[in-house]
Formats: sequence, structure tokens, C-alpha cells
Amino acid sequence: MNKAFLRESDSTDEFCPRCGAAGSIVQRPTYLRFVRDPANCPLAEVANFCATPTCEVVYFDLFERVVTIESLVVPVYPKDLAAPICACFGLTPDDIERDLAEGGVTRTKACLLQAQSPAARCSEKSPTGRSCVAELQRYYLQRQNARG
Repeated sequence: MNKAFLRESDSTDEFCPRCGAAGSIVQRPTYLRFVRDPANCPLAEVANFCATPTCEVVYFDLFERVVTIESLVVPVYPKDLAAPICACFGLTPDDIERDLAEGGVTRTKACLLQAQSPAARCSEKSPTGRSCVAELQRYYLQRQNARG
């Protein structure tokens, strides 16, 4: 069949060369803040963040060049579960666990409100360059459901 009549995929997903998970797009200024040696970072202008907790790759590009956990200046969530989920305000998984153990949402709710405020610096502090709000909510609900 003539290729002119075939529909191309609308997907622009790029997949981690190690674990195969779809990445989320990250711009160079964002990922360079986390790389130990930014002057020698091999990635393209636009790269991807691999959110698979068990994968050693943090950033990768279309040419399968990678930046691994060992190349970072600070630990990042979800690669390190002790790292803050919210890089701007420091809320960690342990903080959320404490909220759940206490039967409340004090820490989580305070962080969510701050993360939605002008004080949030997600493009500068988050390893993905995006807000943590969805991830905070996902983690909280997942852990709450796991507790029953």
C-alpha cells in the first residue's frame, strides 16, 4: 500500500532505553540544574525524565544517551524515596506517611496549597520542571488505598 495513505501515529512519546517507560519532556535548563557536570552533559536540548523508581536512568534523549542517578547533584523522587516529592517545599513520602498515620492531611494539604501558589518554583526546582501537585495527590491516594 502506498505510504501516502497510511496515518502516522499521533504519539510523540520517547521511551527510556533501559526500562522502556514513556518519558516526560524536560528542557535543557531544567535538567542541567540536576546534573553534576553540566558542561559535559551529553543530552540534546530537549530530553525526557524517566519516572520509573527502579530504573537507574533519570534523563534520556532520542539518541538513547542517558544521565543516570550517579550523575546527579541531589537525589530526586521517585529514584530516591527519601527525596522530596515536592522539591520546592520539601514534602517527602515520609511526611505523607505521617499524615496518613495521624489520620489527617495537615502536611500534604499545606504543601498542595503552597505548590499552587506563586511561591512555587517548579521550573527551577523540580527535576521534571513541572508542578508536583498531581504526583502528591497520586502518592497520597495510592498510600491511603493501600492502608485500606
